[in-house]
Amino acid sequence: MTGQAMFQSILVVCIGNICRSPVGERALSAALPGLKVGSAGLHAMTGYPADAEATEAARRQGVELDGHIARMLTPTLGAEHDLILVMERSHRREIAERFPQLVGRTMLYGQWLDGGTDVPDPYRKPALVHEQTVSLILRASAAWVSRLGGKAG
Repeated sequence: MTGQAMFQSILVVCIGNICRSPVGERALSAALPGLKVGSAGLHAMTGYPADAEATEAARRQGVELDGHIARMLTPTLGAEHDLILVMERSHRREIAERFPQLVGRTMLYGQWLDGGTDVPDPYRKPALVHEQTVSLILRASAAWVSRLGGKAG
C-alpha cells in the first residue's frame, strides 16, 4: 500500500493561514494531484488573501498563491482530512488541547527534515525571511511527497 493510498486528504495548518500553510498546501497539491489538500489557521485571518511578501517569495520559487482565502481550523474541517500537517510543534500541542480528537492524525510538516524541523513564522519579517521559509517548506514538501509516493518538483 502506498502512502497516497493511506491518505486521501491533507490539511496544512499554521497560525494565520496567510503565509506558511498556503505555500505548503499549494506545493503538496501540485505534487500529489490525487489527494485533496487544503489549509487552515489556528487563529486564521479569516477571509484574507495570502500575505503579499509570502506571495512574492512563493512566486519566485514557483508556487502561486493566487486565489487563496484564509480560513479557521475547526473540529469539522480537521475531521474531513486524514493527515494534518502543522508548521511548529507548538501547533500540535495547541491542537491537542483544543481538538484532542485530531491529535492522532497531526504531524509536523518538517517531520522528515533533520529529525523534525519547525518552520518558523515569517509574518511581518523581511523578504529574505519569507524566501528562507518558502525554501524550507518546499524541502519539507519534497520529503512528504517521496513518502506519499507522489511526484517531486
